[in-house]
Amino acid sequence: MQGWVSRARQLARDLQRSLRRRAPAPGAARPAARPAPADYGPLQRVLLTDGVGHTLFEEYAGHRAAARGEEETGWLLVGLRNAGEAVVLATLPAGTRRDAGVAHIRFDSSGQTVASRIIRQADRRLTVLGVVHTHPGSLRHPSDGDLRGDQQWVRQLRGREGVFGIGTADAPGDAAMFAFQPRPNVQCLGGLRFSWYSLADGDSAHRPLPVELTIGPDLARSLHSIWEMLEAHAERIDRLYCQQTGVRFEVTADEWGPGLILTVPLAARGDAIRVVIRPKGVFYYVIQGGEVLEVQHHDEQVDRGVYLLLAELASRA
Repeated sequence: MQGWVSRARQLARDLQRSLRRRAPAPGAARPAARPAPADYGPLQRVLLTDGVGHTLFEEYAGHRAAARGEEETGWLLVGLRNAGEAVVLATLPAGTRRDAGVAHIRFDSSGQTVASRIIRQADRRLTVLGVVHTHPGSLRHPSDGDLRGDQQWVRQLRGREGVFGIGTADAPGDAAMFAFQPRPNVQCLGGLRFSWYSLADGDSAHRPLPVELTIGPDLARSLHSIWEMLEAHAERIDRLYCQQTGVRFEVTADEWGPGLILTVPLAARGDAIRVVIRPKGVFYYVIQGGEVLEVQHHDEQVDRGVYLLLAELASRA
């Protein structure tokens, strides 16, 4: 599992660096946030929103029924780290471009990086909390290889402790209509099982971590339907985000299908370049003086398309 751990470790570093470097866009909502605790205690529980719980069980079941169902799969967990608990608010899939088999998985972190930036528009406190991945058979706890990689990775996380879920397809009651917990750290539904653990820096083994549910969304669920498209453009979207201040994202679903909208602000207040990315192509618009103008070029390279537009607008000034 070292491959995906190294990628996830880099993602955690990138997000922490981004949090320090980037300020919210002008006019962006600033939620009233309680201060983060100065000292993090050992994790006493992991709290999942019901939206996150639905995502994990539904997508695990869907994965098993798909063509690559014999492979391992997984999700990166994003949420809030409080003094004694981790609150999971979003799941980021391993990706359609993952490298996986029956005994390993390496996440495609490019899509996860952009997805993390999108969901953190709502709350800059959101951070990487841990990882869920599946095992074949009935290995319900992290493997020795998982332990070696996790021991290095948790040093990058807030509180230097992470949440780790193991999915297996060995739960009793294939026709169960609701989830049940045979143990405080185990959830079962429809023949599937998730077992939850924590690992802190310096620990020699994972320890069972009680799991509880609360009402709330999976903040990243709308992104799952456009994940393949997101991955295809992720590197260039992320480059544009890092180079341009105030880039905003919005997921859309209308009569033309699902899409991702990027808004790049211009110098004049209210003016912007808007990029709409859909499975069938990339479309560009300029907003000036309250008027929306479609641009007649369709450069598939998002960052290049934006910079060509900026150059054209500058030549007209």
